[in-house]
Amino acid sequence: MNAPHDFASASAARAVHADEHTSTHPVTGSQAPISSVISGSAPSAPATMPTTPPAGAPARAPLAAAAPLAALPRPARDEFDAALTRGAYMPLTQFGVIDVTGDDAATFLHSQLTNDTQHLDAASARLAGYCTAKGRLLASFLTWRTGETIRLLVSQDLQTTVQKRLSMFVLRAKAKLADASGALAAVGFAGDVRDALSRVFDALPDGVHVKVDGPAGSLIRVPDAAGRLRYLWVGPKTEVEARLPALDAKLERASAAVWDWLDIRAGEPRITQRVVEQFVPQMINFDVLGGVNFRKGCYPGQEVVARSQYRGTIKRRTALANVAGEPETVLPGSELFHADDAGQPCGMVVNAAAAPDGGVDMLVEMKLAALEAGTVRLGAADGPALTFLPLPYALPTDA
Repeated sequence: MNAPHDFASASAARAVHADEHTSTHPVTGSQAPISSVISGSAPSAPATMPTTPPAGAPARAPLAAAAPLAALPRPARDEFDAALTRGAYMPLTQFGVIDVTGDDAATFLHSQLTNDTQHLDAASARLAGYCTAKGRLLASFLTWRTGETIRLLVSQDLQTTVQKRLSMFVLRAKAKLADASGALAAVGFAGDVRDALSRVFDALPDGVHVKVDGPAGSLIRVPDAAGRLRYLWVGPKTEVEARLPALDAKLERASAAVWDWLDIRAGEPRITQRVVEQFVPQMINFDVLGGVNFRKGCYPGQEVVARSQYRGTIKRRTALANVAGEPETVLPGSELFHADDAGQPCGMVVNAAAAPDGGVDMLVEMKLAALEAGTVRLGAADGPALTFLPLPYALPTDA
């Protein structure tokens, strides 16, 4: 019998700040020119966002630090098997939701995020990032419209901080941000789930990031993982909780940790508190995943993001790997070391989750040169060795 449905939505704040004149190395923390992220030369990048707040904006006072999300326990093997060989649903308590409403909601978010929200239609969802003026990611989102609201799905441990920071730049715009986490529930589905979902929604989305709406909320097709279909259902908590018992007869309930593993196997990074301000979007493949629109107008960090794209070869990317260990010890933010240069880190863990066949699967951001040959180890030069796995998508050949 399945345990009671738990949609806890606690969230906390995190201190965020930006040094407008230097770039911090994404792993060592040392200050370096932005040019250390890129190489080569090319025509000037497009027009840029000013690196100082607009006139009249409140000072960016430090916000209270947030506790990182605790590592989820290793799921039972049968929970993985349910998603991989049958069909499973997973209540997702690791996310928070920010609702943005008002006449200027789309325009405001368009000026703040890496993707286009002005042309976000009712049948689509998009990835997007929120950067500092240095181009470092403060958060990543899945964004979509529901009625007149633009909804942002974000890591739970960043929800309060990100909402507060975005609110400081609303100024005269007719836009309002609200924490919708308590009123909504998110559920992930993987495997043979279409028949079960058709009992909740009149139609199912037929392509990745296609969305359908119904009385029970929104259903979004998200990237496949491990060869299995995946869907995300976000709706009013009362509606979701009322309908889940009927799904128990057709699907098996699995841990939210299985969804985290599926996200990793889909090659889709997520910014959490442990890795805030560590990466520009290209370092976590957001340009490949459609999380950056290089033709849109200015947003914080746009100059750095555009320069990384247009002025030379990107030196760092995110790869998929497995390592021996447990979720409690292999954490986002952990450093990686290469055998040829053991004195300094070559990369960092972005996301990690227990793997069904043992150890921990990870998305790791690192120097491309370190991926070409030699051994990469976790935590220290003599730490456990990484085994690299193929991503489900191709990286640019000139990256």
